[in-house]
Amino acid sequence: MSINQKKGLDALLRPEDSIVVLIDHQPFQFTNLNSHEPTMIINNVAGLSKAAKIFNVPTILTTVLEERGGLIIKQIQDVFPEQKPINRTWINTWQDPAVTDIVAKSGRKQLIIAGLWTEICVAMPAIQAAAEGYDVFVVTDACGSSSLEGHEMAVRRMVQHGITPINWFAVLSEWQRDWARLDTATQLSGLMIEHCGATGVAYAWEQQLLNTPVPAQ
Repeated sequence: MSINQKKGLDALLRPEDSIVVLIDHQPFQFTNLNSHEPTMIINNVAGLSKAAKIFNVPTILTTVLEERGGLIIKQIQDVFPEQKPINRTWINTWQDPAVTDIVAKSGRKQLIIAGLWTEICVAMPAIQAAAEGYDVFVVTDACGSSSLEGHEMAVRRMVQHGITPINWFAVLSEWQRDWARLDTATQLSGLMIEHCGATGVAYAWEQQLLNTPVPAQ
């Protein structure tokens, strides 16, 4: 069993070392999604996709039997309109060279995975990739399962293999690292308003207050 031993700053995500793989966010998988509210998963994976684009992090889209399970959801495809998702027959994405060859050629070792369902199409490639030396992060709030138990047991199992569970807002925060990086910070402000719930609402309110002229006395 390979356990991640990275410490301190080495354990944090860096956009130049990251690559994202989004797996099977398709209609069929959503029909039996019972671990989370589907709207939340859609919001979070859309936010993660947009963050990856802001930071120029390569992102691989993949589906399984899309002719029966449906196309990848519009909220992801709209972020990467030029990309045709890799359609697999393999349940385990990491057994499909069409996916793994792209990851290997990138030279990036921080592998960020999100998908449906957690215990199957996420756990299988995450465990295999971790054994091959990748530093694997699973975005748990952009994943889901047919049951809450299935999701939670899958996360526990992956942790035993040295895989790091993380949420999507933590991913973009580690990529940003410093709000003085204005080239990405400006774009993230819009992303937060769209996808960060109450935090985004509060940020928009703060902007309103800052931009409201104070009446002359």
